[in-house]
Amino acid sequence: MAELDELDRGLVHALQIHPRAPWTLIGEVLGINPVTVARRWSRLTGAGLAWVTAYPRVSNTRAVVTGVIEVDTEPGAAEDVAWALAAHPSMPNIKLTAGGRDIVATVQTVSLDELARLTTSQFQRTQGVRATRTHVSTGVPTEGSQWRLRSLDSTQSARIEAALPPVHRAAPGTGAVWDSLDAHLLELLSTDGRMPLRELSARTDAGISTVRRRLHSLLASRLNLRCDLARPLSGWPLSAVYFASVPGKYLDETSRILAGVREVRSCFVAAGPHTLVIDVWLRDLSDVHAFEAHLSRQLPRLTVEDRSVVLRTVKHMGRLLDRDGTCVGVVPLRHSAGAHPVDIRHQAP
Repeated sequence: MAELDELDRGLVHALQIHPRAPWTLIGEVLGINPVTVARRWSRLTGAGLAWVTAYPRVSNTRAVVTGVIEVDTEPGAAEDVAWALAAHPSMPNIKLTAGGRDIVATVQTVSLDELARLTTSQFQRTQGVRATRTHVSTGVPTEGSQWRLRSLDSTQSARIEAALPPVHRAAPGTGAVWDSLDAHLLELLSTDGRMPLRELSARTDAGISTVRRRLHSLLASRLNLRCDLARPLSGWPLSAVYFASVPGKYLDETSRILAGVREVRSCFVAAGPHTLVIDVWLRDLSDVHAFEAHLSRQLPRLTVEDRSVVLRTVKHMGRLLDRDGTCVGVVPLRHSAGAHPVDIRHQAP
């Protein structure tokens, strides 16, 4: 796999902060021509080394219901099952794992009823599935869009952050109302989060001014953008999933601390036998237990009850990955408000 130079890493970091930042701004921050920035990004995306994607804001549990599914498979069937599940647009993340489960999958729906229907129908008709266990998320203290490469200095980061549009938090007790245009924009932006307004307009058959207003509204309150990098290039080539519990009265405090731990890529508060499902990135296999020991010292009330090393990530936020973590295709995310045909790039693994 090709290595990234410092300019590439600075570009990725800038897009992690502001995924739709203008090339002119990024060029000024990096001290290079905007055309050069655009060319470098085109090279990275073309090689499947980095990408920008969009997804519904998972922190709003009234709008997005997330389930973490443990899957046990028949002997030798795990990889075939993983690729079969990866074709479903409501399953953004699929990991092949060692330990007490063969696969850990994430399912995102708009209601508990849809989650129940999907997890029942989809897994029952997938050959090779032996058993499943579903953990319903009741909160997301941190997730991948908040992870940073840390290649820019504080001054450079501040310049990018200053250009960010405002973010609105949904009012308590309110859900998000999606229509067919919102759903179509989600599908398109999940394939390319930097898709230009003109192209979004042409593909949705809506005016540019309409698309601009709707996109601003979605990004302000209902949609997240994130820039991802092929994990081996991040300096954190390994991944593990920890299933942990903490007494309820310490859950908020524990969640806040976990959100500040750099190795923690995402954390779900779950209703079930485990109160926390923690996805972490690590540098070495020996760190699996070293990190757990670190958590125990920092959070003495937290009990890690089980853990699984990720053998391979098959799908990451809709992106299909090869064995090197390179993007080889995308399954667009969809919302039940409407589905539209979207080009799917897919190269068989």
